Amino acid sequence: MKSVVIKRSVVIDGHKTSVSLEDAFWSELKKIALGQHLTMSDVVSKIDAERQEGNLSSAIRLFVLDCNCTHAPGFSGSWAKSHKLNGDTPDRSR
Repeated sequence: MKSVVIKRSVVIDGHKTSVSLEDAFWSELKKIALGQHLTMSDVVSKIDAERQEGNLSSAIRLFVLDCNCTHAPGFSGSWAKSHKLNGDTPDRSR
């Protein structure tokens, strides 16, 4: 299966930047943002502000992975526990 990387522009603290992610990560990030009643730019801004190292694309991938692991049976993601966006865990219902 070929992974298609898509470059999109997001606004972080009033500045436009480009982020390259696979479509699956964009889709999951959008679901997380909708579940938190935030824009994707708001979520990406939070991820950018909290990241310790690495590039923004990698930080977003790790955030999405962690959020999904948090809501999978038998797993608990560390990011979602320590970096709640608005005090609630993301709504992962589909």
